Amino acid sequence: MTTEAPTGSGRAESPNRATVDGLGAVHVRRLDPARDTDVVHSWVGEERARFWGMRGTSRDEVREIYEHLDSLTTHHAFLVLLGDEPVMLFQTYEPEADRVSECYEAEPGDIGIHLMVGPVQGSPRPGFTAALLGVLVGHVLADRDVRRIIAEPDVRNTRAIERLRRSGFEIGPEIVLPEVDLPEVFLPEKRARLAILSRETAETLR
Repeated sequence: MTTEAPTGSGRAESPNRATVDGLGAVHVRRLDPARDTDVVHSWVGEERARFWGMRGTSRDEVREIYEHLDSLTTHHAFLVLLGDEPVMLFQTYEPEADRVSECYEAEPGDIGIHLMVGPVQGSPRPGFTAALLGVLVGHVLADRDVRRIIAEPDVRNTRAIERLRRSGFEIGPEIVLPEVDLPEVFLPEKRARLAILSRETAETLR
């Protein structure tokens, strides 16, 4: 894979473009709630997206959630596009501004991620998800201040946990993310598996 690294903070504003062997041109851009609500709403309502926690959410509720996310300086949402086709949604967050900080000792340079691959179009493509995860990791690590990537998939999502393991993440203990009940957002308690990828490990795998 060849990449055109962004300048400044790759997490928030700068695009990341890559050519992925066997797939083609991939583009990472910040999610636009007004433009992208229909795509996100169609994805989160599917059974396979149950671990995302937004099934049954209306289109307007999805737009409001991502408008709120877009207003924050600590949390950001992105779409990965293959050509012009959206293929993955991912979010980054600063762990110290998130409930995960109650479950592990955050360090300077930590950045958290959530990710969801979109529905497959056409025939299955071997290595597709792994390649997209590689693009995500490259995008996040383009910010040289980032030292570790933190993930906390639902403990029942064994496929995601194994995918992270194969991508170099160290799989840690089970954690319980506490319920968050605020005017802007409600998040139920979540049993998750902590997973951490260090910059050093990621760079050895490139």
